[in-house]
Amino acid sequence: MRGVYRDVLPAIIRALAADAIDNTAKQSWQRLIDRKIDGGFRALLSARDQFEFDCMLHALLHRELSTAEWDVLYARYSTHNGRRVQAIARLVPRISTPAPHLFLTKAVTTWCIPRMKGKEGKRSTEVLMLSAEWYDINAWDTEARPDSTRSRWRRDIWKALDALEEQAVVRVTEILEREKLLSVA
Repeated sequence: MRGVYRDVLPAIIRALAADAIDNTAKQSWQRLIDRKIDGGFRALLSARDQFEFDCMLHALLHRELSTAEWDVLYARYSTHNGRRVQAIARLVPRISTPAPHLFLTKAVTTWCIPRMKGKEGKRSTEVLMLSAEWYDINAWDTEARPDSTRSRWRRDIWKALDALEEQAVVRVTEILEREKLLSVA
């Protein structure tokens, strides 16, 4: 049997979204678009079967990933805003840095919730967004240290988060391949 998921990142996003997806009926055109986008074996599954695969993958990943791996994926990719914020809060103490706590918190938060393109007020209210002030690195340090110091701190914090995310994605890839849930191209 061919895999259920075409690629790792969409599988992660679908699995993390499984606890936030509503089970309301969709219009027929929405089902057609969903199937056309997914393609492959997944297109042969009913919407209910697809949702059940997503739920099973959610449970499997939650059980097999380390807490840090789970949190970094949840903080970066979840569609459940409340749980996403909680995961971000759990990531902050995991990062080692000489930066003050406020700086660390804002750096982690802006990595997890990158600035979105587009004009304010033109996006869905369901998407977790931060105000423009959150992305101003000058407001992250109350002691007004040099730009080079703040930039180095942010770079090192984001590098640590990138490495943790990469580790988590590699681990998810291993799980998907082991369970034969990933399509082989």
